[in-house]
Amino acid sequence: MENKESSFDNFDAFASDYRQIHNQNIKLTGADSHYFSEFKVKWLRQYYGKEQPGRILDLGAGDGTCLTYFSTLFPESELKGIDVSELSIQEAAAKNIPRAEVKAYDGRHIPFTDNEFDTILVATVMHHIRFEEHKGLMQEALRVLRPGGRIFIVEHNPFNPVTMHMVNTCPFDEDAVLLKPGYTKKLLSENGFQKVKNHFILFFPRGGIFRMLHPLEKYFQGIPIGGQYVTVGMKA
Repeated sequence: MENKESSFDNFDAFASDYRQIHNQNIKLTGADSHYFSEFKVKWLRQYYGKEQPGRILDLGAGDGTCLTYFSTLFPESELKGIDVSELSIQEAAAKNIPRAEVKAYDGRHIPFTDNEFDTILVATVMHHIRFEEHKGLMQEALRVLRPGGRIFIVEHNPFNPVTMHMVNTCPFDEDAVLLKPGYTKKLLSENGFQKVKNHFILFFPRGGIFRMLHPLEKYFQGIPIGGQYVTVGMKA
């Protein structure tokens, strides 16, 4: 993703074949790109239980794949998606996702009013944004969240060697700088979020005999070696 000041990695170049490239890169995990998008939304579904957030923002929505799963798993929620990649947003819009509206934005000013969302998902986006932009983006996220609303930042875990191998060999992660879990937690805490907590996910490969181990992962969420992690913060 890239704006005029080049504060974001450029994803327009990958908009049409993003999933194909990603599938090739993550082949060793035993799952495809859509699996991991669905996994993130399922994780939020389990987090919320029976609760249905009224309005959900996918910040960095890309081609809208997460929004398609939000549409199914959160059938009562109104969905919005934004991204700085105009070509990716065109891909998302072409999917005609029920109850979802998508738009391109400038990467700095979230184009919604104060206190508008119950949930914000920022899924594997922050490592494509220059660190000096993180504070401003989190302050914008806090602004558009309603009191009691939550942000979920999903990031690759730099302490997991398999994750590092995939990032180091991925064409669209060439300029990425991964966020350490402690950094992301501190980022939210220092920018007004409350009850900030890291949850570690994706400990085992997704295919073959490893599938039987997946139910155990919920017991490992405090162990900082998962392939990814979710940092959750709440607006007071």
